[in-house]
Amino acid sequence: MQSKFKFALLAGLVSAVCVPAAFAAQADEQLGPISQLARQVWGENMAQVPTPAAGCFHAVYPSNAWLQVACKQLTPHTHTLPPKVKLSHLQPETAGNGNDYVLQAPGSSLISKTIGSFPSVTGVTSETGVGVAAYGGGGILGPNEYSLQINSQFTSTTSACKGHSGCTVWQQAVYAPDYATTGSAAVFWQYWLIGYGGTSCPSGFGSDGSGDCYRNSSYVTAPDVPATSLGSLKLQGTATSGGNDTVTFTYGSNAYSVSGKDSVLYLATVWKQSEFNVVGNAGGSEADFNSGSSITVKIAGTYGSTTAPSCIANDGSTGESNNLNLGSCSAVGGSSPYVQFTESN
Repeated sequence: MQSKFKFALLAGLVSAVCVPAAFAAQADEQLGPISQLARQVWGENMAQVPTPAAGCFHAVYPSNAWLQVACKQLTPHTHTLPPKVKLSHLQPETAGNGNDYVLQAPGSSLISKTIGSFPSVTGVTSETGVGVAAYGGGGILGPNEYSLQINSQFTSTTSACKGHSGCTVWQQAVYAPDYATTGSAAVFWQYWLIGYGGTSCPSGFGSDGSGDCYRNSSYVTAPDVPATSLGSLKLQGTATSGGNDTVTFTYGSNAYSVSGKDSVLYLATVWKQSEFNVVGNAGGSEADFNSGSSITVKIAGTYGSTTAPSCIANDGSTGESNNLNLGSCSAVGGSSPYVQFTESN
């Protein structure tokens, strides 16, 4: 196994150097159905290949090896992706901000991996990020401004709360265009201590001014992908107790990954629910899709059981939203359990 891994790593080095990411992403748009399927299978396989260490990585089709790249840092006050608030004025068709479906692991099982994808996307010709008044109209706004998020529940506490009464942990795997630099996207974790209290936060965390503390992981740069290509995107989050938590974003011929220590929040010890969707890009903003848009959302979970998960309605933890109406949700067990639902306008 070790020699095979070394060979794969060398192949990855050659492939990653010889095929620029931007060129590969553009070339994906010109592929025929067989080539597209091959890249889709490759992307699913890459989701199963762990990175060799903590840090930032890039892989290029057809190599199944990760090439380490330089991590980049977000400033302490780079845009936040805040938790949900109760907004009585929101219209029923607004998905997100608590009005969402989540995958819940059965019984006492804990989630170790979640993969979010869009098996079907029809009628999407445009998307625009717009501000929401209750959040002060903030966020990254304009055409093709959205984020993909995998969010844990924030009803559990760990030792990261340092004994603060009422404190719970919340962790978000994020893909966000224009998040740190205009023209490129960031893939990263955002960590929260909800209800930590006061304005004094632990070292490395900033205060949101409302009693919550947050920090960002390092990030890896990925392409800005237009919302019309949602069907080609996948986002994965994994948590390993005593090890690393990893975010992996795949698009066409490229995969991007960033990982950090699970001990930031100890998510692996409490992860019971996963929310995934396309929503606004930070600041509680909303992703507004053109009329006639229809998106199928799939949330696959790994939790050491073939028992079907539960699809919990009227849940979710992120404050960002979209303008789509939630349809029905189904839950499926087996070797790759998942929940799936539709949203449209």
